[in-house]
Amino acid sequence: MSASAPGSSQDVFYARSNIVPLPLIERAHGVYMWDDAGNEYIDVSSGPVVSNIGHGNERVAEAMARQARQMDFAYSRVARHRPNMDLCARLSALAGPGYERVCLASGGSEAMEIALKFARQYVVATGRPEKRHIITLEPSYHGGTIATLAITGDPALDAFTEGFAVRAEHIPAPLQYRVPAGHTRESWRMACADALEEKIRDLGPENVLAFVMEPIGGLATGALPMAEDYANRIRAICDRYGVYLIYDEVLCGVGRSGRFLASHAWPQARADLVVLAKGLGAGYTPLAAMLAPAAMVDDLAARTGFNFSHTYSANPISCAVGLAVLDEYERFDLVAAASARGDTLRRGLEALAEKHPCIGDVRGEGLLMAVELVHDRAARTPFPADFLPTERVRICGLRNGLMIYSRRTANGRHGDWFIVAPPLTISEAECAELLARLDRTLGDLEQEAAIELGSGESA
Repeated sequence: MSASAPGSSQDVFYARSNIVPLPLIERAHGVYMWDDAGNEYIDVSSGPVVSNIGHGNERVAEAMARQARQMDFAYSRVARHRPNMDLCARLSALAGPGYERVCLASGGSEAMEIALKFARQYVVATGRPEKRHIITLEPSYHGGTIATLAITGDPALDAFTEGFAVRAEHIPAPLQYRVPAGHTRESWRMACADALEEKIRDLGPENVLAFVMEPIGGLATGALPMAEDYANRIRAICDRYGVYLIYDEVLCGVGRSGRFLASHAWPQARADLVVLAKGLGAGYTPLAAMLAPAAMVDDLAARTGFNFSHTYSANPISCAVGLAVLDEYERFDLVAAASARGDTLRRGLEALAEKHPCIGDVRGEGLLMAVELVHDRAARTPFPADFLPTERVRICGLRNGLMIYSRRTANGRHGDWFIVAPPLTISEAECAELLARLDRTLGDLEQEAAIELGSGESA
């Protein structure tokens, strides 16, 4: 379709400098997608890590149609409905103690804003209106609305948010592939935790509302998992200074890590609020949730109530889809599958790293992993920015039948990576096929780098 044609498609808004072709996808099933020319692709990254149960699930499609026929919409401010009640009860049970209340939303950005508004409303209602500062990591990503972009830790957004939005305070993320001179990985993690305490003290604990982070990072940190010592330390710091700890589990929650909540791995570091999205609707419907403790929700309801809402929050069709998606999790035991298939893919990716010097690191948990691309593995040197490594790997992937999600964050100052997070329904045979296609993709990338840049390998 011509870019000048009336209407056109969503990509006409994106930068014209984008060099990655966008195939015209016409159908999808399981882990596969096909374009209008009949080319087949494995969905390596589940889109933006959303298609957790795979494409073309008939049971979910039927649940959606059945609910639409029975009752298409009921607004939560004027009515209640059973799909809403059933989904919230089920999510609360899966999340466990401390998350007895569920507030539904239409996407991760919206749910993150709900969490921030809820925490803010609670401190206002309890006589602490001065608590307004939010602290996040750099790098980090927390959504695409104005408020969530403002708390995202990406210097590339500074010109956009400066003077336009209330920006968060940032502290260093405990990145583990490259640590500052004089630090071990452990000492750097502790230094990053210390930075949280220092920031709270500098701002004044009475002025700090919340610390927001991803237990396992997304594209901003390349699937960086939080270490247990760091998790316990930040929980203790937030407790000491009366700061709410909010986990952004938009990507890593709902089974991706091999646990329903990624943060279930650190039982002593439970968050005050958790945000879920993506895999909750699994691509079939926009759906997200904030998980909160009954004590806070019920106390606020008795004081002022949390009265912010959105038109499509908890709409019946999305709730029915969410329930059907959770049914598929149970039917295929997808949380356990994420752990098992994740082990398979990790072993395969580590084997590819021995073969391909462009792989600097493989990290993540379950079926949320990232591969870091480097020009010189021994020196851990990234590719030159003008080589556009995150775009090149996507192009090479398309040629070899792979749909890869990767984009440069923070102007590449922390490195370059792509996400390996296929649907949790992926089989062992499909894992093998994905790895074979990725082997060819990385070979093509290295060939292009050798021609344009010369060999950077010194490993």
